[in-house]
Amino acid sequence: MSVKDSLQVIGKMSATLKKADGTIEKFNKNNLIVDIGFDFIADAIAKASGRPPVMSHIAVGTGTTAPASGDTTLESELTRKQITYWHSAGTKEFAVEATFDQGEATGALTEAGVFNDGVSGIMLDRVVYAVINKGVNDILTVRFTFDLS
Repeated sequence: MSVKDSLQVIGKMSATLKKADGTIEKFNKNNLIVDIGFDFIADAIAKASGRPPVMSHIAVGTGTTAPASGDTTLESELTRKQITYWHSAGTKEFAVEATFDQGEATGALTEAGVFNDGVSGIMLDRVVYAVINKGVNDILTVRFTFDLS
């Protein structure tokens, strides 16, 4: 009898837009872990030296082309914000979140991803979603949740 273990990483993006008038809009979409994201995971787990820096930023943009496994950047990035990271020991889920405050990332947002640098770096995943119209006085919180199985 043989036991076969496999590791799967399933990601999803949720966003909450708090409009200037106090109304709240919510958005949810599954995302794609890209090829270099899987390379990052392998290097972070087992590379003896020269491990990549941790995932540290969420970027948003206005690109509309469907995510592809070979993507390395967002199609049309607007800005990045540093993340907050959550994981409870003993669980198979972790999350990263960033809040784009008033005056940040204003426009018709349609894509997002997680990166390990504030300017360039490795992209873990990418998602394209229905337009989130973020006004100058709105606040957008973007969370990526990853389930491991």
